[in-house]
Amino acid sequence: MYYTQILLFILLFSISFNNHHIHARPPPVFGENRPEDATIHHLLGKNLPVNQTIQDLLEKKLPQNQTLYTFSGGFCWNCFTDALQFLFAHNWARAQHLEIPLVWDIEVEKYAKWWANQRKSDCKLQHSFPEGDFKLGENIFWGSGSVWSPIDAVKAWVDEEKYYSYRSNSCVGDQMCGHYTQVVWKNTRRIGCARVVCDTGDVFMTCNYDPPGNYLGERPY
Repeated sequence: MYYTQILLFILLFSISFNNHHIHARPPPVFGENRPEDATIHHLLGKNLPVNQTIQDLLEKKLPQNQTLYTFSGGFCWNCFTDALQFLFAHNWARAQHLEIPLVWDIEVEKYAKWWANQRKSDCKLQHSFPEGDFKLGENIFWGSGSVWSPIDAVKAWVDEEKYYSYRSNSCVGDQMCGHYTQVVWKNTRRIGCARVVCDTGDVFMTCNYDPPGNYLGERPY
């Protein structure tokens, strides 16, 4: 029911990624290793129309139910552009598996903002919870330069789908896929994220998930 209208309209992006790193917070399903830099081609499907950017689409006042961005707005009251971009990209990925869309949670967002501000001085790619002491799921992202957007971060996480084998419920080829599985985790309901431009001029982003995902022996969907 949630995705009847969404799946009729496909919004997609194509962007090349260099100089970025991502990390997911356990409970780990497959272990944690910093992935090598990769090129992000598509989240799903086709490119945007010629001369049109994702920001162009986000800034337009499109009719209700025409895009997933509009749909996600209903789950993110009083959110600003960054929050809606985070939520939009997560719910788009979840829609591909007909998972319940996430709701933006102000308390989870406060936690994410707190941690992003802790990293503002050094932009260190570091998780907020000590190893083994997680309370929320967590994906983090670092990008060189100040242009990285929330959609860029989520696209980087979702691009790991190609490394996830549903049949074996594991990552293939010694690659990382835990960021992707957390994004689409079936039991996660609430999300809060933050983006900060660090004193170094680079970007740090973090998303927290409640309840957390990536439980050993369970599939994401």
